[in-house]
Amino acid sequence: MSAYEDLMAFQRRTEALAQVAGRLGWDQETVMPRGAAEQRGEEMAAMEGILHARRTDPRIADWLARAEAVDEEAEAQLRLIRRSYERATKVPGRLAEEIARVTSVAQGIWADARAKDDVAAFLPTLDTVVRLRREEAAALAGGGDLYDALIDDYEPEATADTIGAVFDRMRPRLVALREAVMGAAHQPRALSGHFGHDGQMRLARDLAKTFGYDFTRGRLDLAVHPFSSGAGNDARITTRVVETDPFNCIYSTIHEVGHACYELGIDGDYLLTPLGGGVSMGVHESQSRIYENQLGRSRAFTGWLGAEMTDRFGDLGLGDADAFHGAVNRVAPGFIRTEADEVHYNLHIMMRFDLERDLIRGSLGVADLEEAWNARFLSDFGVAVDRPSHGMLQDVHWSIGLFGYFPTYALGNVYAGCLHQALRAAVPDLDAHLAQGQTEAAVEWLRENVQRFGGLRGPRDTIRHACGFEPDEGPLLDYLDAKFAEIYRL
Repeated sequence: MSAYEDLMAFQRRTEALAQVAGRLGWDQETVMPRGAAEQRGEEMAAMEGILHARRTDPRIADWLARAEAVDEEAEAQLRLIRRSYERATKVPGRLAEEIARVTSVAQGIWADARAKDDVAAFLPTLDTVVRLRREEAAALAGGGDLYDALIDDYEPEATADTIGAVFDRMRPRLVALREAVMGAAHQPRALSGHFGHDGQMRLARDLAKTFGYDFTRGRLDLAVHPFSSGAGNDARITTRVVETDPFNCIYSTIHEVGHACYELGIDGDYLLTPLGGGVSMGVHESQSRIYENQLGRSRAFTGWLGAEMTDRFGDLGLGDADAFHGAVNRVAPGFIRTEADEVHYNLHIMMRFDLERDLIRGSLGVADLEEAWNARFLSDFGVAVDRPSHGMLQDVHWSIGLFGYFPTYALGNVYAGCLHQALRAAVPDLDAHLAQGQTEAAVEWLRENVQRFGGLRGPRDTIRHACGFEPDEGPLLDYLDAKFAEIYRL
């Protein structure tokens, strides 16, 4: 066997073990008994120790030195393996294991604290997580910016400065749109009523199929914080049910289907290789957000969805299809990021980006985080946080150490705006399809132009290749302005 073949055989085993570790995480979020938390922490640490040892195996350096790439795919495989090896060898094995152990246990501590609105019960654990991630960032940064080192885990090629510049350009137009919408004479009515758990879950499963989710290679379960997990031929999704708010379940499901369909849509030849997963979390979010928003919240699709919900749940009390579309897209300065409308969503992300950057850089202490969160939220949204579960305890990310992850949500929206513009040009009769509850034309375009390539290209190159132009925030902001001007009759 050649050096390249030896390396890829080794890598496939590593990728398979990583999928097993991911399945442990899925189990912990969905069906694991609460009393198993400490043991699961040890199990996760053990798996991370094995994976870290493989990712830093000295043979990788030798194989990389001797391997020859015969085509674009082989070049990309070697590039990603080299990047992983160089990053892994900078992090001590004991630190990688400790982070896995602590964040596994921290997740349960956060969930309990969130349920009880008890910030004090979570702060010591969060302080440990921040300390460990800062130590990891210092090892990776080599004297550079700590937060940039962590961003690189989720969005290669991006930095805090480049992301901050995008946010600085977005913020004025988002704020102006929000002010116009909130001050508009016409305000859409909200949906009200009771929508049973079982009925919502049946609808969720049907919507997942509508958006192309393959249940022979996935499953739908419940979780406190909806997520997608897995890759290759096993990509699972979760949702949650609030019986007074079916849109929570509907759009959480569609969002996670976007993530899962990205993984399921990758070329089967890339299975259990570095190319066999999404290239970045920003590109991943572009898929979940375009499924959820530009497709799922469009006037055409909500026309079909409103009729479908009326058939299942009875009269919705909103009147016509325009009123239902307005209810789906109603703008309000709510506390919860995952329930935020498209106008407010990126402002939620910008706030978290600033706070976590300060935490990692050391200019904000964990003990001061709640006060900083509440002050910033009041400044940005004009509403005082009423309880911690509506504030700094609402998101799971910091408990499991995902610092640098939050900004990729907004980058995903930016990428989705670009993809939506290109999709509309490629499929000019898209609305006619969506009005019939048919997403195949959109889903196939995304699979063909984005998903099937997996990690073949860098994040921005992936979007550029799909769209035919350099990605920027313009298409997203233009889409938002046009959409909400129509809904709010501006």
